[in-house]
Amino acid sequence: MGNNPFFHFLALSLFAERRKHLMVVGLSVVLIFLLASTLFISSSLQHSLRSALVSEPDFVVQRVRGDHLLPVPLDWADEIAQLHGVDRVASRVWGRYYTEPKGKSFLIVGIDFLEDQSHRALSKLVEGTDLRRFLSGDEMIVGQGVARWMRTHFYPHGYNFLSPNGAFVKLKLFKVLPRNSSLVADDMVIVPIETARKILGLSPEEATDVTFNVPNDDEWDNVQSKVSAMHYDLRVISKKETRAAYDRIFNYKGGFFLVLFLIVLLAFVLILYQRASQVFSQEKRSIGILRALGWSIRDVLSLKLYETLVVVVSSFILGSVAAYFYVFSLGAPLLRQIFLGAGNLASAPRLVPVLDFSVLSSIFLLYGVSFIAAVLLPVWKIAVTDPKEAML
Repeated sequence: MGNNPFFHFLALSLFAERRKHLMVVGLSVVLIFLLASTLFISSSLQHSLRSALVSEPDFVVQRVRGDHLLPVPLDWADEIAQLHGVDRVASRVWGRYYTEPKGKSFLIVGIDFLEDQSHRALSKLVEGTDLRRFLSGDEMIVGQGVARWMRTHFYPHGYNFLSPNGAFVKLKLFKVLPRNSSLVADDMVIVPIETARKILGLSPEEATDVTFNVPNDDEWDNVQSKVSAMHYDLRVISKKETRAAYDRIFNYKGGFFLVLFLIVLLAFVLILYQRASQVFSQEKRSIGILRALGWSIRDVLSLKLYETLVVVVSSFILGSVAAYFYVFSLGAPLLRQIFLGAGNLASAPRLVPVLDFSVLSSIFLLYGVSFIAAVLLPVWKIAVTDPKEAML
């Protein structure tokens, strides 16, 4: 059988049953759209957070009592710096400032611009900032969410922070961070480190935590054990633990949607198989006529295979493209909140386009193989029967 007549007949068959195929394509596009959108969001958030973790220190030391964080004495940084194999020891000042009891909060981050390690993770955020002008006055750099909150509460040019000792710390708005930093800095307020101490009520001899690096990966466990033994109320958190915590969150939510997709896909395939098993007499007759005209079982199966592949590939492409546009162009409204939650401040972080082809290929295989099997098995049962019986 020549290729041209075969594909011409394939096109005629697709056109003749266009309503059935369009209905199946529509349902398939919805399924693929939902799963692909979920995986796109998860992959984008994981990529952004992992990129942010690259510049974070290897270890963070906190002081904990009764599951409450306490200020860390600056002497702890000197003790850690004396250990062999430790590098870039720095103290950090940061904390939550609540605008009202149980209300919205800002993440106050103090930066010592004379110490590179204390603001290394924020270097990209403040890149291009006139630091001399910033440090010359009582000013602050805020994230998109903070700027939006200030405008809606009639603080367009600055804000008065109330310190724990009852004094007001008045700061002017110096700069708003770009939108592409909203994921990690949406509720952030960057100020000089001494100003942060005033707002958070810390003395000059106190910090929120201490960070350090260990250049040799083989010494991580050894150094972590030594630091943990220094004080009874000390807790050490490694970068690996932080990354694993983020992965667990996104893998859980992404896996939850994957399970739901598999359940819906199984139900869809069972319905499709049941419908295909009860092939209409006209379709049975069509297969019987083809067999009577000399078509082999292989030819009939090839025809239905190509028909199914057209439906599968079209559904996959349309669903994936729609999901990509929905997530990375529209910002994934509704679905984004499942991963980010209600949030502290109303935010709309920009999702960085990330395509994981292994995930896309897995979706295609899960959907395509099950779909093709559900269609071809009933067709094969009819094709192996006697043509006269099929045409009855």
